[in-house]
Amino acid sequence: MGLQIYDFVSFFFTLLLDIFFREIRPRGAHKVPKQGPVIFVAGPHANQFVDPIVLMRECGRRISFLAAKKSMDRKWIGLMGRSMNAIPVERPQDLAKAGSGTIKLGDRYSDPLRITGLGTKFTKELMVGDQIALPKDIGTSAVVEIISDTELIIKKEFKELKAIEALTSTDGSKYKCMPHMDQSNVYKTVFERLNAGHCVGIFPEGGSHDRAEMLPLKAGVTIMALGALAANPSLDLKIVTCGLNYFHPHRFRSRAVVEFGEPLTVPPELVEMYKRGGADKREACGKLLDTIYDALKNVTLNSPDYETLMVIQAARRLYKPTHRKLQISQVVELNRRFVAGYLRFKDNPKVIETKDKVMHYNTQLRYHGLRDHQVNIHTTRRHAFELLITRVAQMIFLSLLALPGTLMNLPVAIVARVISNKKAKEALAASTVKIAGRDVLATWKLLVALGLMPVLYFSYSVIVFILCGQLDISLTTRFFIAWAAWACIPFVTYASIRFGEVGVDIFKSIRPLFLSIIPGEENTMNELRRSRAELQKTITALINELAPEIYPDFDSKRILDPSPHDRPSRAASRSASGTNLAQTIFNTMNTATQPINQWLGMDGRFEWERADDSDADDVFFFLNPAGAVQGRSRTSSWGAGAWTPNADGSRSRNRSRTSSFTSGQIQLGEGFKLEALTELPKDKPFAEVTRRLSLSRKNKHGLLGDMTKGGAQEIENGGGFMHDGHFVSTPPITVQNMDDPMNAVQTKEA
Repeated sequence: MGLQIYDFVSFFFTLLLDIFFREIRPRGAHKVPKQGPVIFVAGPHANQFVDPIVLMRECGRRISFLAAKKSMDRKWIGLMGRSMNAIPVERPQDLAKAGSGTIKLGDRYSDPLRITGLGTKFTKELMVGDQIALPKDIGTSAVVEIISDTELIIKKEFKELKAIEALTSTDGSKYKCMPHMDQSNVYKTVFERLNAGHCVGIFPEGGSHDRAEMLPLKAGVTIMALGALAANPSLDLKIVTCGLNYFHPHRFRSRAVVEFGEPLTVPPELVEMYKRGGADKREACGKLLDTIYDALKNVTLNSPDYETLMVIQAARRLYKPTHRKLQISQVVELNRRFVAGYLRFKDNPKVIETKDKVMHYNTQLRYHGLRDHQVNIHTTRRHAFELLITRVAQMIFLSLLALPGTLMNLPVAIVARVISNKKAKEALAASTVKIAGRDVLATWKLLVALGLMPVLYFSYSVIVFILCGQLDISLTTRFFIAWAAWACIPFVTYASIRFGEVGVDIFKSIRPLFLSIIPGEENTMNELRRSRAELQKTITALINELAPEIYPDFDSKRILDPSPHDRPSRAASRSASGTNLAQTIFNTMNTATQPINQWLGMDGRFEWERADDSDADDVFFFLNPAGAVQGRSRTSSWGAGAWTPNADGSRSRNRSRTSSFTSGQIQLGEGFKLEALTELPKDKPFAEVTRRLSLSRKNKHGLLGDMTKGGAQEIENGGGFMHDGHFVSTPPITVQNMDDPMNAVQTKEA
């Protein structure tokens, strides 16, 4: 299929995403069908117009998203939406109007469907089929009969406690009138796209929000799927759930994980129930909606509240060994498992006690201005002083490099911040589900930058043209210099962003070094280390006790570090999404600054202080309960081996960054089992581990058969073996020593 306007617009927005986000990492992208009709069901909808762009970038298919007609009516947003084949949907809440007077429940127990009004005008403001909505989204119900201006009958009773309290109060409750919308044209358009083998995307929550959990799903997605199959039984329709997991969705240079679930096939019996209509139709829609909701929960992180989420993240950091580095996709999976475990055992006295200890530990960290991963950094006072001086010098140097781009783009940053905060307040005032309106911040920051930056850069080129007029050069040369300045400014901006963010990383790493050289503060750090060690043991023991009840495949053995020669390169971990040209542009810029990067630590040395950062790609080796060696790459799609041998004997990576290995249990990282990440079992000394890995390598190279025949001689303590008169090296596995401050510097918190 040839290029379309969609592809050019998608490429343009990919460039914006690469600038706004520090990293976007997909999981399970290989599960997306390459052909045929697909309905992408995404959630939570935490980033307004940014969410569909992120999903389009990573799924590898052209998607027609359902978008609110209210948004599509905006000039520029509508233009971009139409260029990307968006389907406008008119939502009742966008046309809702405040009703006159107040409403009450006449008799809550004997007649809960009868609503009476005080000063209301039901016959003029409502029609049968319309809905009445209570404030703060505490309840809605459709109108089935209008008896008079002050009396009507609703379809279903209000059962929420807050709704009942409002409707039984003395003065009654305010309400809104929402008209009934005929969405037949929308469904017709969706059916046409699916029958043509195209993809449709929908956010079933009905709107963006900034809550810690998903909102109840709307039934529209089930009508689309069942209606399309009822009209065309031969349609090979798949439903793919997509989890959008942001660490800080509204912040510049934050990170995100896009996770794709297993494709769902609609059972034929539900299609038959849908065709029969009536109660069977509603039951079919309800069952399919429950299936979609469960699948969506498996790819998203749903915490009951913000405080619980903070405790979960702290417990996850304490459970992970301080020397172990995890990718952000693995962090998301661990968070999800911790939430599931907490919700299951939250009433357990041990869990309650541990939660209180974690909250107290978090309070101590905030008081001292430290992050959890900085507590276990051991260093002498002299070495800490040397590191402090070095990092201050590097930070000053980086600040000077970042200063030009920062000053040039400061007007855009100020205007974007002011406008986005204003829009957030407006969105919060108009919504009943938002907490602070943060879901619109990233969208408006991008829109403002998109509008102002070209104008600002053109102004700078005009200034350059005027300044060149003071020199004795030709008009053509002046135009060329001005054009060159306009073309170079974006590259200067991006370089400033990269240097600036590493400078901030270095700045955040200075405080623990500063505390290490202050007399008297050493006792404080030692006390924090003791508290952390005790808490880590408590959490590890608690998880080892309770986790098997949820995850039968839980294994408490430790992950070991492989040889550095088996680690895939960072370049191999880049996204394999459709717009590789955008990545090529930024990779070229990164290569040009490689010498500076190595000295300044842009290879990851100073990113460790971020609480939710990703880590360098790695390969983990596991000893399974049977004693066999298993390899798992965080960014590959193989099962037992990290590399596929080519015909020439070289090794190459699979393009897929996620595992095709699946099971009934939720997988950690890119397809491997969740390991307890705790201690090396006492019955498995390092010598035994090394011996097993050595045998595995021999078997991999086809040497094990020769060994059994005496063709190879193993050297027990030599780090290898003899084969056909040649020494084959098999270096032992080593564990990083966190007492070495340079190892600590290279560790990034997950």
